[in-house]
Amino acid sequence: MGHPEPVRRLIVNADDFGRSHSINQAVFQAHREGILTTASLMVNEPAMDEAVALARENPRLGVGLHLSLLCGRSALAPQQIPGLVNLRGEFSDRPAAVGFRYFRQKNLRAQLREEILAQFQRFRATGLTLDHVNGHLHMHLHPTVFGILMAEAESLGIRHLRLTRDPFWLDARLSSGQWLYRASHAVIYRCLSGRALPELQRRSIKHTGKVFGLLQNARVDETYISRLLPCLPPGDSELYSHPSLDEFKHEFAALISPRVKALVGQLGLQLIRYQDL
Repeated sequence: MGHPEPVRRLIVNADDFGRSHSINQAVFQAHREGILTTASLMVNEPAMDEAVALARENPRLGVGLHLSLLCGRSALAPQQIPGLVNLRGEFSDRPAAVGFRYFRQKNLRAQLREEILAQFQRFRATGLTLDHVNGHLHMHLHPTVFGILMAEAESLGIRHLRLTRDPFWLDARLSSGQWLYRASHAVIYRCLSGRALPELQRRSIKHTGKVFGLLQNARVDETYISRLLPCLPPGDSELYSHPSLDEFKHEFAALISPRVKALVGQLGLQLIRYQDL
C-alpha cells in the first residue's frame, strides 16, 4: 500500500498593496483571475484608501500589514519622529545605513515603537482582519524592530508573521544570475530568521516553512513560478512578488498565467492565506 501524497499548501502574496493605483489594480485582478491569495498593505502610501475599498469588495483576499520603516512615508508627523524621517515625513531609502542606525542608536527605539504602533492603528482603523505582518524590505526581522513587535505582539494581535528564509540551493536550480545578491541575501535572512524562530514558537505565532521570492529580486515571472511549483516542499510555503500594471508587469502576468493556474491544479496544490495556517 502506497503512502499518501504529502500536502503542499501555498500562500501567494503581493507586497506594496496601497502604494499606487497600478499596484492595487494588479492585486485586484491577480486575486480575481489568478492565484493571488493575500496582499500586504502599506498604510502610509497615497493609494491606501483605494486598496482598502478593493479589499472590502474581495473578502477572500487576506490582507496584512506591510510595515514601512524605510523607502516610504511615515504615519506620524516628522516632529514626532525626527530621528527616523526628513521634514517631509520620508524615511531614508538606504537600507543598509538605516538598518545599522536602528541597531546602534538606542535612542531611536522609542520613536520606532511609536511609529510601529501608529501603523498598526492605521491598519486597525480600516476594519480589515489582520491576516499577517511583514515589513518593507523585510525590516520586520531587523533585531530592533523584531524586538518591538514581539514585546507588543499580544496587544497588536500579531498571530501570523512572514519568516523570510528562501532556500539558496533550491533557488539555484530554478534560475541563474545575480549570484552575489542571491547568496548574500540567503545568508543574511537565514541568520535573521534563525534568530527570530524561537520567539515565534514561544508565542505561538504562525509562519510558513519557506518563503520564496526573496532571491529573485523582481524576477518572479512565469518561468520561475512554473519551475518552482513542482519543487515546493511538503507543508506550508509562501511565494511573494510585486505585481503591478507598469513597473513589474511581468510579475502580474505570471500570477494570472493560464499555464501557472493549470499547474497549480495538476500538482494538487492548496492555495491558502496566512489566517488558514
